[in-house]
Amino acid sequence: MLVNGSKTISEEALYGRAKMNKFHFDVVDYCVFSAMLLLSAMTGLYYGCRGRYCQKGEEVTLRDYLTGSGNMRPFPVAMSLIASYVSGVTILGTPSEIYNFGTQYWLITFSVIFSGIAIAFIYLPVFFQLEVNSSYEYLEFRFSRTVRTLASVLFVIDEILFLPILIYVPSLAFNQVSGINLHLIGTIVTLVCIFYTVVGGLQAVVWTDTWQIIVMFISVVVVVVLGTVAIDGGFDKIWDRNDKGGRLIFDNFSVSLYERQSFFAVLFGGFTYWTSYNSVNQTMVQRYMSLPTLKNSRWSVALFTIGVGAFLTICCYSGLLIFATYYDCDPLLAGRIKADDQLLPLFVMETVGHLRGVPGLFIAGVFGAALSSLSVILNSTSMVFLEDFIKGCLRMSLPERTESIIVKVVVLFLGAVAVGFLFVVEHMGGVLSMAASLSGIAAGTTFGVFTLGMVFPFATNAGALIGGLAGALMSGWVAFGVQYVGAAGYVIPHKLPVSIEGCEAEYDIKINYIEPEYPDESNIFPLFRLSYHWITPVGVTTVLIVGILVSLLGRQYDLRTIDPDLISPISQWMLPVESKQFKGTAAMRVRRKQRTFDTLMQEIRTPQSTRNSPTISIIDSRNSSLM
Repeated sequence: MLVNGSKTISEEALYGRAKMNKFHFDVVDYCVFSAMLLLSAMTGLYYGCRGRYCQKGEEVTLRDYLTGSGNMRPFPVAMSLIASYVSGVTILGTPSEIYNFGTQYWLITFSVIFSGIAIAFIYLPVFFQLEVNSSYEYLEFRFSRTVRTLASVLFVIDEILFLPILIYVPSLAFNQVSGINLHLIGTIVTLVCIFYTVVGGLQAVVWTDTWQIIVMFISVVVVVVLGTVAIDGGFDKIWDRNDKGGRLIFDNFSVSLYERQSFFAVLFGGFTYWTSYNSVNQTMVQRYMSLPTLKNSRWSVALFTIGVGAFLTICCYSGLLIFATYYDCDPLLAGRIKADDQLLPLFVMETVGHLRGVPGLFIAGVFGAALSSLSVILNSTSMVFLEDFIKGCLRMSLPERTESIIVKVVVLFLGAVAVGFLFVVEHMGGVLSMAASLSGIAAGTTFGVFTLGMVFPFATNAGALIGGLAGALMSGWVAFGVQYVGAAGYVIPHKLPVSIEGCEAEYDIKINYIEPEYPDESNIFPLFRLSYHWITPVGVTTVLIVGILVSLLGRQYDLRTIDPDLISPISQWMLPVESKQFKGTAAMRVRRKQRTFDTLMQEIRTPQSTRNSPTISIIDSRNSSLM
């Protein structure tokens, strides 16, 4: 019998919960997990030591610290890119999505491939041509300092709110299999991440990400292989049970925007989401720019695309594996777990928990993914703070040593924020929803503004400002509206049916099933019923439509004077021949202003008695020439 929805659990369910915990971490598991933390810290020490004293005998430069000297290699950078957006949330959330809503989501792998192609040939060439330190520098080159500052503020707020989610989700999984307080383990892991990020810089982050992502791959593959072997009949039985359970869905071509997983929602919405996050976000661009050439960067994007596609495929298959294991007794209805994200940890402990070290390897993989994402955010956000706020917005010129101190203080501050939020996030469920919504708002809005500037040469500063504001308001309205109607129970996801027939025989759990009552959604405002796949496209589309209209209706941009370096190769055909003479002028103009300002501030700070005569004579000669 397949059922769908609510339940009432007898006291005998307590026995089932106890049965779930018959396998816990032992000494070997703790050793495997601790080895992951120790190796992370040692990587930071290695690169911090190598760059400072052990070999060079001199202090590492700030450029080396933040960009790896621009001489990184494609493979470790690709692994770091994968680690950025394959977090513990992905590992735990993707299987539960397949378990509850079917395999239509599997098409996201094609969205990732198309996204990689767009990134490599539309956005990357522009960043490399301009040699930006922060991706948001482009917005000042193309539009104005105001646009750059607004995008930077959105980015920082987005990352700060995302930090506790990265730590909270794997900490919850660790708590489930070990019983250790999730705040304690979350704090320890965050401190280790702060340590190797501060000490080793980008090189430590990239190389730590590399082996962490390898551990993550190995852990998930081991669990999937052993889980497949544990089911009598192997892959054929897994496929058959999912087919009978209605999980094998690849042909949902519904055009309804309310459908959670449809061909068009996953393909188009997934493409927009992945491209918005991976094309212009500083966490990604910083790694792209750490490579010496555009060709190397494209290779890293190709490896990143292949790696993410392969990993998502494994995660989707694990969802089928979990359903085949619990096909006759849904763990959530049986009260054996409290949330869908606990499906995979439960499966790991009950399927391979008797194999010493395997649960430890799995949790090390989950935390490795979280550490990778966290370290990247700490490093890139500190760079945005320096380049976009200190240098870009405030126009402050500081000694390199002072800049280095500021960057490391920002990393420490963000780490402290992550730990602090960890203590409150479990008591404020709305924070998770708000963070997810704001993340979509920030990504969609900034991606729309970048696309407006790179793809549409006639776009103006007014178009970017008004379009960006309109996009942020629209996506914010939709995102928070969707979260509100969901939290209020006005819209409830319609999960695929599950079975409870085997619960009493298998786990001695009696369930008094109550048929759920789904609310009438016809009276809900249409935009608040949208599938989550469409939230980012709504923001991007609004930015582009409003930005293009304002640009066309307002003061026209003289395309003959635009710097071709600011425009993507796919739109170069729109530029008149006269624009070629302005190639390279946009970045030069902004950076010349910065150098002039730096020189002026240096003269103001330097006492009159210490200024040398040649400098004074040069200034005097300039003044005389103007008279």
